Amino acid sequence: MDIRFRLTILSFLQFFVWGAWLITIGTYFFGNKLGSNEQFGAIFSTLAISSLVMPAITGIIADRWMNAERLYGILQIAYGVLLWLVPEMKSADDLYWLIMAAMFCYMPTISLSNSISYTLLSKSGHDVIKVFPPIRVWGTIGFIAAMWVTNLTGSKVNAQQFLIAGSVAIGLGLYAFTLPACKPANLKTENSNIYVQLGLNAFRLFAKYRMALFFIFSMFLGAALQLTNMYGDTFLDDFKNNPLYGPESFVVKYSTIIMSISQVSETVFILTIPFFLKRFGIKKVMLFAMLAWVLRFGLFALGNPAEGLWMIILSCIIYGMAFDFFNISGSLFIETNTDKGIRSSAQGLFMMMTNGIGAFLGSKISGWAIDRFFMSGNEKNWQGIWLGFAGYALLIAILFLFLFKDEPVKETEESKH
Repeated sequence: MDIRFRLTILSFLQFFVWGAWLITIGTYFFGNKLGSNEQFGAIFSTLAISSLVMPAITGIIADRWMNAERLYGILQIAYGVLLWLVPEMKSADDLYWLIMAAMFCYMPTISLSNSISYTLLSKSGHDVIKVFPPIRVWGTIGFIAAMWVTNLTGSKVNAQQFLIAGSVAIGLGLYAFTLPACKPANLKTENSNIYVQLGLNAFRLFAKYRMALFFIFSMFLGAALQLTNMYGDTFLDDFKNNPLYGPESFVVKYSTIIMSISQVSETVFILTIPFFLKRFGIKKVMLFAMLAWVLRFGLFALGNPAEGLWMIILSCIIYGMAFDFFNISGSLFIETNTDKGIRSSAQGLFMMMTNGIGAFLGSKISGWAIDRFFMSGNEKNWQGIWLGFAGYALLIAILFLFLFKDEPVKETEESKH
């Protein structure tokens, strides 16, 4: 079997086992009255906590002691078994620790799957830059497919979503053991240096005003990303409690499928980035992303399942610009504004600020704010919540406009020699 096809299966399942529950865990949590918004924010923050520590640790293990595909398989099986235990969790505190353990197993598999793909494609003589992107696109398709399965099987409000994800994850782990060997790297290479792998050498970039600002704004945008992942499906599902729409509303019945439009949009907007970067420059493109977040939240605030359905759909379409224009363009900014010797570490720092610190703060603070300012009895003031998030994104955009300078790329030290 062609290795490209085998890695396509790997990519598809890698994100299927996450998409089956990530967008709908809020619907499950609040539908079963497991706890408060603040407690749910803490549970969602486990994604960020695991992102801060586990990818670097497992990267060192794969570099030094264990085949990457074997480590990957073990982590996926452990993740799947932990998800099977979710139905037994009857309180927010119990669910917090279980999801924390599951995320410590799952999050490092994202980087490991990339590493496995790079290694096996290179061994097979393929051009990684040319061949890998089409394979990775199937990861997004897998995420979308999982959302559809969860919705169409009626699993978005019950624990079956975790059983689906867990079963497929165990199958994926077993599948990984059948892949060609990805043996540990040579210990004498620079990449096996713990200091480099942890990305600590990139922290000196904070001494540069422009780079420090970029990383700070990356953290703020990382917080924004968590908000729709946490509350998007719950928001749409809550229209069932409104007598104007009810549980038979199209938006309520197919909320997860509607949310999947966001991921479809993501695959489209990523193709437009080269044009926008060439036409407008990196500062404007990143500013477009921030303004897109304003529209994303604002349209949710104004939309409804009837005459306002177009606003909900448009919000999901705009998500592609909001997500891709900052994350992809930000990665390119790092690539063109750092010296070669710390470029990989700088990319790791970028991910840590967005998916780690930013995601953690976004999860925790949003739950706290909703509990204190946007609750009326047991009901959420969704319009107030989304307008509050829109105001946050607008403030970030204004600060970015005036504080961040769109300077030309300066000559790095490596280019002077």
